[in-house]
Amino acid sequence: MSTPVTEIAPIPARPLPVSYRSTKVRRQRVRAAWFFLAPMLVTLTLVAGWPLLRTFYFSFTDASLSDMSNTLFIGLENYLVYDDGRWFGVLADPIWWRAVWNTVYFSVVSVSLEVVFGVIVALVLNAEFKGRTLVRAAVLIPWAIPTIVSAQMWAWMLNDQFGIINHLLMALGIIDSPIAWTADAAYSMWAVIMVDVWKATPFVALLVLAALQMLPKDCYEAAEVDGIHPMRVFFKVTLPLITPALMVAVIFRLLDALRVFDVIYVLTSNSTSTMSMSIYARQQLVEFQDVGYGSAASTLLFLIIALATIAYLYLGRKQLQLGGE
Repeated sequence: MSTPVTEIAPIPARPLPVSYRSTKVRRQRVRAAWFFLAPMLVTLTLVAGWPLLRTFYFSFTDASLSDMSNTLFIGLENYLVYDDGRWFGVLADPIWWRAVWNTVYFSVVSVSLEVVFGVIVALVLNAEFKGRTLVRAAVLIPWAIPTIVSAQMWAWMLNDQFGIINHLLMALGIIDSPIAWTADAAYSMWAVIMVDVWKATPFVALLVLAALQMLPKDCYEAAEVDGIHPMRVFFKVTLPLITPALMVAVIFRLLDALRVFDVIYVLTSNSTSTMSMSIYARQQLVEFQDVGYGSAASTLLFLIIALATIAYLYLGRKQLQLGGE
């Protein structure tokens, strides 16, 4: 008599932990992201990385634009060197430090004004009124105009002989005689800042307006019912919610301002009172044909922009973390 065989039920497979599945999906997404970003990164390396490395190399040589074949490695002499009781190099040049101060001053003042005016314009455009679409399109016109074109346009308007700005101010009785806005050292920097603010404020307003369009309406309705003052609502509700968009706008504008060239060069050329770091490097490279010295100035410009960007991103991230807590 045979003994019946008892069937053993299969043990169900143990499901994978949720953390493991999420980690696996995250790794797949990271691999897919790198796969799609690889062509762009390779192109960026060839287009931007190689010239940047060449600039670093030339900054340690005595290369000249008139003869690029006979270059010698001179180390840090283009940056700073002590010879015969005197310091030489970019870091010992007072004109370079004046250019650094001009660039930092221009960046801080212009970006601050653009943020303030951009938020105001965005709040106005976010309100509901007749013809809002037409006003939004008109506000973007200064940003759409190429910088060279707008700078040349303002150069004619600010001309001390036949510029319309002087004509209007004299007609209104504000000034008695024409002012050389772009030639007088007392006014040239503010003239450049004014043109840059006019040009870039719509960009900041566009980013802030996009953030305002995505804010929840219920909190504003509750604040209106509770009778809270609009200014308090702005600083306590609106401003914290649009801070990420403001950070993006500031970092883009800060990068543009630190490497500003075209608007200053068109308005004031090589004037020391408004010379930026980019104009200083261009003067050494093109007019003085000193590739090594100009490359050293360009390298310092790159390092300053990189450090400013890293510092701003770090402080912005800390502020967001403190705000979240």
